[in-house]
Amino acid sequence: MLPLLGRGMVAGALGGLAAGLFSLLLAEPLMDKAIRAEEARSHEHEPAGGAVQHHEELFSRSTQHAGLVIALVVAGIAIGVLFAVAYALVHRRDPRANPWPRALAFCAAAFCAVSLFPALRYPAAPPGVGDAGTVGDRQEMWLGAVVLGVLGMFLVWQVYVRLAARPVPVRQSAAAVTAVAVLALLWALPDNPDPVPVSATLLWDFRMLSLASHVLLWAVFAGVFGGLGLRALRTKEPVTAGAAGYGSAAPVS
Repeated sequence: MLPLLGRGMVAGALGGLAAGLFSLLLAEPLMDKAIRAEEARSHEHEPAGGAVQHHEELFSRSTQHAGLVIALVVAGIAIGVLFAVAYALVHRRDPRANPWPRALAFCAAAFCAVSLFPALRYPAAPPGVGDAGTVGDRQEMWLGAVVLGVLGMFLVWQVYVRLAARPVPVRQSAAAVTAVAVLALLWALPDNPDPVPVSATLLWDFRMLSLASHVLLWAVFAGVFGGLGLRALRTKEPVTAGAAGYGSAAPVS
């Protein structure tokens, strides 16, 4: 278990670092545009001749940029720990399976559950969008989408395992139908209560870059976790072969 935890933390840290640098270079300029647009809207709604109140930022934008990368690295490490625990539970059933395709399949399922499905139901919005009074409700709806996504992927895996005696096309089709049903179930959650008063181009670019950062995080995570698994497998094979050769010495006549 400890090697799996270490592997998950390393993969999560590198995946979070890659996603953080990607967001810093490409998504943050869009966030700056959204902040300027929000400030312009707030000035337009100020009463004529009224006193303008300027609120000093608690953290500067440069500090926020550094905090973004650090937060994604920490989040990646936390995801790596949870991923390693789930991976270990399945690994016990078949410890001889190739770690590379298993890591890719696990990361694809985790991406759908944690990133893709919630993003399809509640797409990311730039900062400053939405009423401050609905922040708690929006967070609860997003967490509900994540929980449904995780339970749905677990159900997809159970369907695939239960149909082990059936042909592969039947198993894959049943798993795909289950995934579509889980995605449709997400639309039973309430809609986002707040409008998004930004330009369509800015909103589309921001959402695509946000989803792309998640894709990059899980792609790097899968490559590192699977690569470390292959490395661990190769280091065990010579030891096992050497132990077998030592114990099988020919008898002396």
